[in-house]
Amino acid sequence: MSFQAYLDNIEDKTGKTPNEFIAMAKEKGFNDPKTKAGAIVDWLKEDYGLGRGHAMALVYVIKNGNKTGEKHVGSRGVHSDPTSTLDLDGKKAK
Repeated sequence: MSFQAYLDNIEDKTGKTPNEFIAMAKEKGFNDPKTKAGAIVDWLKEDYGLGRGHAMALVYVIKNGNKTGEKHVGSRGVHSDPTSTLDLDGKKAK
């Protein structure tokens, strides 16, 4: 599953876009570089019922924004993404 597909599935499950999660994380102080991933994962599991994989996808965008590496861009594997820029505005904005 591509990174973008993970984010789209999170939106389907929670009704929240990645940008909404980023804003909520910022309000909670989770955007601090010192914040451990486990604290964010625990919040997402408790409040939104997300599993570790989906929660870690959000941890990545909370800490790093919308840019990913080039490793899977244009690859033919199951993790292939067409671009290294993630859409954080949500499926409805497309």
